[in-house]
Amino acid sequence: MNKLAVVLVAFSLSGCAQLQQWIPSFWDDNQSVKIIDIRQKAHNIQCDTVELQQIHADGLAKDIQWFLLYSESKGALQKDVIRLVEPMEKTVGDWAKRTATGEASKAYCEIKKKLIKVQADKAANSVLWRY
Repeated sequence: MNKLAVVLVAFSLSGCAQLQQWIPSFWDDNQSVKIIDIRQKAHNIQCDTVELQQIHADGLAKDIQWFLLYSESKGALQKDVIRLVEPMEKTVGDWAKRTATGEASKAYCEIKKKLIKVQADKAANSVLWRY
């Protein structure tokens, strides 16, 4: 009987650690404000000149970095929102690198803008609908 109890406790503890990645995080005012800032900046990207693109890319990259650092600082239960924003971090990072070297054309910017808007909209929707 004792062996069965030990096995059940060990299974429960190891199972809980793996389940933790699927537990959604709770509402956070700071994350909610920052994700709307990110979404607003995504919707207001201007692709007319490389200089404007660089300003928008750098601003978005800094806001995303703030969001990720804040979420990581809150601990393990924030992995769900981190997973939501990481793809946008990569998209914006690639765009920022191109603008820094002057290689970002207007067409490239327009494509990135569409993608970033979709990513920001989905991330904002998910972050704001938590309890």
